[in-house]
Amino acid sequence: MADVYYFISDLHIGGDEQLQQVDFLDELLSFLRDLETTSEDAELVINGDAFGLWELTQVDGLAKFDTLVEQYPELFEQFRATGERIPITLIPGNHDYELAAYDEYVDRLAAYNVTLEQEVSLTREVGSSVVHVEHGMQEDPGNRIPDFGNAYANPPGYFVNRQITSRAGRLSGRGKYNWLKDIQAVTPMTQIPDWMMSNYFYREMSAWLRYAVVPFLLLFNVGLLYVVIFGLDRAGLWSLPMNAIERVLRLFGPVGDLVNIVLTANLVVIALLLVIAVPLSVFFRDVRKTLRRFGLVRPSDREEPVEKYHDRARAVFAADPRVAVYVYGHTHRPSLHEVEGRLVLNTGTWLKRLHRVDPFFGLLPPVYYSSYRLNYFRLTATADGGVRVEYDVIDKPNPADETLLQRLTTRTPTRERTIPAETVVAPPHRRESDPEPSNR
Repeated sequence: MADVYYFISDLHIGGDEQLQQVDFLDELLSFLRDLETTSEDAELVINGDAFGLWELTQVDGLAKFDTLVEQYPELFEQFRATGERIPITLIPGNHDYELAAYDEYVDRLAAYNVTLEQEVSLTREVGSSVVHVEHGMQEDPGNRIPDFGNAYANPPGYFVNRQITSRAGRLSGRGKYNWLKDIQAVTPMTQIPDWMMSNYFYREMSAWLRYAVVPFLLLFNVGLLYVVIFGLDRAGLWSLPMNAIERVLRLFGPVGDLVNIVLTANLVVIALLLVIAVPLSVFFRDVRKTLRRFGLVRPSDREEPVEKYHDRARAVFAADPRVAVYVYGHTHRPSLHEVEGRLVLNTGTWLKRLHRVDPFFGLLPPVYYSSYRLNYFRLTATADGGVRVEYDVIDKPNPADETLLQRLTTRTPTRERTIPAETVVAPPHRRESDPEPSNR
């Protein structure tokens, strides 16, 4: 056993055509070089989805590994060099589940000094405590492997990625902007329709059409108020607001006339929507009910799905009181939470991350801001046998992917809640008297 453990996950290296691009390759190579030169007794653990084997559809079987080596020779040579200095251990995730199904991968990776553990989970002793490591797909109904190790036991997510994600990689270069390849960064997957509509509107739609409809979409909420005022005036109940609006618009001459035309057009559109609102609402409620029945839509789609992983961690803690830290990835959302005096940490992803932001007003589509968080966790033992968890992020500038219209109609996302730079879990014999981990 080592004295120091480094944890990363969800690199998703590889895929069809545009998915081959690895935006963080330089940073990953630098990280591995640092580990190659460390004087620590360390081990690097990659807890799943190191590779995007599901998204490689042009080749089959072990040829996928050969394709990866051919496309990323510098990375595999760095694996070899770093692995000569410290152990590198890899467990399969869902996107590289084939690593668990074919024993040949063990030898192929061993040639580059990477140890493949064909298991759902592994453990490491740190001081007098135990760290339990999984990828996390077994808690996700859409990606749970029903018979782990069986090459044909593929979950629904396998077919989604083969048919949608890989195809997105093949088609992305055809767009006005090369955005479709970022589909892997959309979490949860139920956000994909909104994300695609957003990119169509802001990037692919004809410019003249987009800027023709923007005034109507921006003034839609104002149009709703205008409908009420118009109705009150026509009904003879209250004409003062309508008269005031007409006087103000006349002050602006041609510009006021243009605004009046837009408001009138919105009035017509809203009237038509009201006519069909009842049958449409019945239809969409039935569609949503059906999607929920199939588990494709959940009320908390835009919230972090941590509770099921906390439940899993509680089960692990109950099965072995020595476990101080439960480690998982899969959701691409780095986090650290205290659960029953122990820690549950998510190793996040090195892929581009997307943050949904709704416009200030109107009916414009949401905007998905891009960012990077190339993070890793470092675990060591404390003097009394507990576990010290250190968190660090490798600097990488966020991509400036947003268009001018996107920036003008939304607020840049606020900085995410930070994970403590250091958190300590007491050893097993002290947890009952001091149940809370300490943050620094």
